[in-house]
Amino acid sequence: MTVAANAETRGFETEVKQLLDLMIHSLYSNKEIFLRELISNASDACDKLRFTAVSDASLYEEDIELKIKISYDKEARTITINDNGIGMTRDEVIENIGTIAKSGTQSFLDSITGDQKNDANLIGQFGVGFYSSFIVAEQVTLRTRKAGQKANKGVEWTSEGKGEYEIKSIEKPGRGTEVTLKLRKDEDEFLNDWKLRSIITSYSDHIDFPVVMDKSTEPSEDGGETVIEEETINQAAALWLRPKADIKAKEYKEFYKHVAHDYEDPIDWSHNRVEGTNEYISLLYIPARAPFDLYDRESRRGIKLYVKRVFIMEDADQLMPRYLRFVRGLIDSNDLPLNISREILQGSKIIDNIRSGSVKKVLGMLEKIAKNDPEKYQKFWTEFGRVLKEGPAEDFTNREKIAKLLRFATTHTGDEEQTVTLDDYISRIQKGQDKIYYIAADSHAAAKNSPHLEIFKKKGIEVLLLSDRVDEWLTSNLTEFEGKKLQSVAKGELDLGKDEASEKKLEEKAKSSEKLVKRMKKTLGDRVEDVRVTNRLTDSPACIVLHEHDMAMHMQRILKEAGHAMPGSKPILEINPDHPIVKKLGGEKSKKKFDDWSDILFDQAILAEGGQLDDPSGFVTKLNKMLVSIAR
Repeated sequence: MTVAANAETRGFETEVKQLLDLMIHSLYSNKEIFLRELISNASDACDKLRFTAVSDASLYEEDIELKIKISYDKEARTITINDNGIGMTRDEVIENIGTIAKSGTQSFLDSITGDQKNDANLIGQFGVGFYSSFIVAEQVTLRTRKAGQKANKGVEWTSEGKGEYEIKSIEKPGRGTEVTLKLRKDEDEFLNDWKLRSIITSYSDHIDFPVVMDKSTEPSEDGGETVIEEETINQAAALWLRPKADIKAKEYKEFYKHVAHDYEDPIDWSHNRVEGTNEYISLLYIPARAPFDLYDRESRRGIKLYVKRVFIMEDADQLMPRYLRFVRGLIDSNDLPLNISREILQGSKIIDNIRSGSVKKVLGMLEKIAKNDPEKYQKFWTEFGRVLKEGPAEDFTNREKIAKLLRFATTHTGDEEQTVTLDDYISRIQKGQDKIYYIAADSHAAAKNSPHLEIFKKKGIEVLLLSDRVDEWLTSNLTEFEGKKLQSVAKGELDLGKDEASEKKLEEKAKSSEKLVKRMKKTLGDRVEDVRVTNRLTDSPACIVLHEHDMAMHMQRILKEAGHAMPGSKPILEINPDHPIVKKLGGEKSKKKFDDWSDILFDQAILAEGGQLDDPSGFVTKLNKMLVSIAR
């Protein structure tokens, strides 16, 4: 190949090389999906031009019929996908095609192990569909020109997927993008008119632009010439505008894969036409699998916004709250201006009404799934449960609805899987119990084995076991359910109902332990707010109790490690006077041993709560010294 003077050869990043190798040799079993992905990209480009041209019609360059053309050449063994959409500049080609760093390539590579190397669903999670071209192509050439620029501003990008690509400036009279695939050996099945048409019909029938191919008319008997005409293969009608009764489930699923760039069927969808004060159509989907960056709150995602079928913006996050950021789909409004901007969206009453209605539709879908297909809902919860737990803090209006959709692990099942609803908990609540009890910890094992649960196990009271980092935020905003207050078993005073015998026994223990409590409080000094006899423990010697509104100790540790300053509240140490260690401590004459044992009990209690010791080495030294003395 002769390299032009303006040509530049650039290397892919190391991660991209690995990804291309996996694409070519390992990943796809359904090879024909490459065409769907390229047509979807072309559709997006046409959408963006249609929107941009609302304010600058000159971008159409006297070519106002937006379309996508598919052609093939048997002799050259090529397939070409051509669109007259927005096109790209040289810098945009390098950013969008020459690198995939924004798609989380390393996370993608880390996800592919064993049998997953044959799982095409992974592609959809990481947004690298363009590179599926290399499954069937030994060389990919992309030619493009940005709408509105001169013909000499065209760009050509070429790669064989072997570690580098060439990019150069070219003359390109027409705007838009043309992708040409030089097919590999044994891929001749795609050099077939019927095959290409069937793929388009199967996967891209819903595209809102004509997908065309050439059709030849045979010469007439009187010697007329062969005429080549363009024929539209797809329906080329906005699916969401069609009556629901006319749309098959397969069409809804294929449209989802187009709009969400996913490769797996959605769990459910809701298609609605709203009339009245505000007129709009919504088509909302709940995915089956979480994307790799779901918990990156900086990552932009949301609903596509259309106004009177004209694409306005991608990722219109004003249309859906953050806790529903997994929802995909679109909203087409008749009431918004075509030149609407993000700034206008933020202060629009129409948008607020659309958002409110859409949230109700999504929550309604989830309620229906939870009621009619618990197994399917459990799969949803496994993927998106932690995100839904952000809901009560963000959406006061729908707090009760969200609360009913939450799932928890509890002491009733003992399993780590979160399957128990708050309604389930209340159905098993004990007579006279007016609270929903929970324990928050760094892990399920830590929550399940917390010393705070000892009295609850003894009394047979169920406790929610919370171990997601979002749980602390959840419980600070979801403070009650069905009139029952949510109460941490590790915070504040513990009231398990009026039991005169238990209260009298606790008073007797407190009175007999007054001297011990006073000595320990003096030893621990300003490390604790108070030392008192416990009514929580049956087997452990001591535990830490926080104030009702304090943050759990494991969360304090996490925030400290992240560099956040924490308020200087002090914990309360509760001791169990029936435990052998505490009994021995009460009779200890040596001040040095008493002080060391008091420190050890306090530090142990801190560790059991997931907290961080100020002096871990000192704790170990004291503990070892005590163990040596016992060994002797």
